[in-house]
Amino acid sequence: MIITRRLHLKKAERGDQDAQYRLGDCYFEGTGVPEDKTEAVKWYHKAAEQGHAEAQYELGDCYYFGIGVAEDHNEAVKWYHKAAEQGHAEAQYELGDCYLSGTGVPEDKTEAFKWYHKAAEQGHAEAQYELGDCYLSGTGVPEDKTEAFKWYHKAAEQGHVQAQYRLGDCYYFGTGVPENNNEAVKWFRKAAEQGLATSQLALGNLSKTETERRKWYKKIIERSEIVSNENFI
Repeated sequence: MIITRRLHLKKAERGDQDAQYRLGDCYFEGTGVPEDKTEAVKWYHKAAEQGHAEAQYELGDCYYFGIGVAEDHNEAVKWYHKAAEQGHAEAQYELGDCYLSGTGVPEDKTEAFKWYHKAAEQGHAEAQYELGDCYLSGTGVPEDKTEAFKWYHKAAEQGHVQAQYRLGDCYYFGTGVPENNNEAVKWFRKAAEQGLATSQLALGNLSKTETERRKWYKKIIERSEIVSNENFI
């Protein structure tokens, strides 16, 4: 690990942007060198200024959360934007979040939708879910239940638990798709098996047997007790 770090350092000092990014990672994770978030930011910054998309994204995160540098949401958005413009899906999603909440940039639902869409088209599950929400509620785009269903489905297929629940909801109420109780139960079950209480409740309510109903209600109670104990501790 030390040898690897030295190789990165030599290349980084010569201006190799990929080596600068990897050196930043070494300092960030404490790999082959003592962990040093400030030094990580320094090398991320050097790589980011040369147009390294992953470094731009990481630098955005550092500014957003105040890691190794003073928290600055305006700077975070600046670097997310640079990475997003290069097609970095995670940066596109984060940028969408910033525009949606007005963090580091004036609130703009249309811009939020735009960046969620770019990330969603690259297969980013969280962006696909948020895009479904945008279409469902008409946030930054005209309301379209069919499109909402489409994007929830894409996220759900990747295991996104909230999307699985929403998809079950769509099938149950016929939102953007014909009503189908069997499909509703299928997707509620997928989310419930990941521990989502709202899906467990839905499954309990839809269960055809008392045994099945009790099973899902019991899981909700058990989860509530765990949360209560954690809060108490």
